[in-house]
Amino acid sequence: MSKTNQIEAVTGNLKELGLPTMRRTFAAAAQAARADEQTFEQYLLGLSEAELSHRRENRIGRLLRASKLPLEKSWAALDTKRLPTKVVHQAKALLDGGFVDRRENVLVFGPPGSGKTHLLCAVAQELVRSGRKVLFTTCNLLVQELLLAKRELKLPKALKRLGGYPVLL
Repeated sequence: MSKTNQIEAVTGNLKELGLPTMRRTFAAAAQAARADEQTFEQYLLGLSEAELSHRRENRIGRLLRASKLPLEKSWAALDTKRLPTKVVHQAKALLDGGFVDRRENVLVFGPPGSGKTHLLCAVAQELVRSGRKVLFTTCNLLVQELLLAKRELKLPKALKRLGGYPVLL
């Protein structure tokens, strides 16, 4: 079998297996592996890590879009100097997501413009980046959605959909 036929066969197999990153990069990775004198196992590990990394990035992108979080309110954009030190420490403790696993609520109080929403959106974005599902909505929209679902006799379905989000902000 010629090299071109082999490449076409591998491409077809990888497409059938649903491995788009491997399909796109296997030939270049093979050349790099030969140049670096990698073993077959090292080459395969590199390919599978690239596929996994690409899938993780895509999943995080999907979760961020589905979360409806304002992306400009990130942890990097948060001015922690405006916040009390105690609040910053408490917020950093929330980043690991332990409160989600324990199913604990987090309540934040403060005057308008003090950074409550930004802080919570930043924490929620970090939770999404760690692979957790988050939904951001206003209380007003949430109540309207639930009232509409109740009126249309679809409240159990709406509640089930909301129950699929471990974090509701």
